[in-house]
Amino acid sequence: MGERAAQPLRADAERSVRAILEAAERVLAEDPGASMEQIAAAAGVARTTIHRRFANRQALIEALATSAARRLAQAVDDGRPDTAPPLVAMHRITANVLQVKGAWAFALGLAEDPDSEAAALQQDINRRCIAVLERARADKLIDEAADLDWVRRVYYALIGESLRGNTDGADPDTLAARIIDTLLRGAGPRA
Repeated sequence: MGERAAQPLRADAERSVRAILEAAERVLAEDPGASMEQIAAAAGVARTTIHRRFANRQALIEALATSAARRLAQAVDDGRPDTAPPLVAMHRITANVLQVKGAWAFALGLAEDPDSEAAALQQDINRRCIAVLERARADKLIDEAADLDWVRRVYYALIGESLRGNTDGADPDTLAARIIDTLLRGAGPRA
C-alpha cells in the first residue's frame, strides 16, 4: 500500500520496513503529529531510508494501518476459526486479538479509507467472526434467535473495554476467558 516497491523486499529492506512500522506505532501513539524524521530516529534508520520506503507521511500511515490489519487477520487465522471447536476458537482468537490490539492500538484506531486493504481485511475479519458465532450457535452456545451482528458488536466492545480497563494487568488468556464468559453467559447468576 504505502510502499513503493511492487516486488518482494530483500530481507534487510524488509527488516527496515518492519522497524519503521514498529517505531511509527510507538511514536505516533505518543504523539500523533510526530514527523517522519522522529519516526526514522526511533526506528534507528536514516531519514533517507524512511523516505525511500514511504513517499510521504500519508503513505507511511496507510502502510501502518495495513500492517496492523494484516497482523489482526493473522491473529484470527491463528485461532483456527474454521476448524477448532467454536468455544476453543473463540478463546484463542480473543487472546490473539487482545495481544495485537494492545500492541498496535494506534494503527488499529485509524480511520480506514473504505477502499483500502485495511478496510477489506477488517470486513473479512467481521465475516469470519460471524462464521465462528454461527458455529457457536450450532453448538448451542448462543441462542438460536440471537442477532449475530449484534453479538459480534458486543464482543468487539468487550474486547475494547478489556484493553482500556485492564487495571489488574491480566494476561490475554485471562481476559479472553472473561470476555467469552461475559459474552456467552452474561452477568446474571449462574444456574
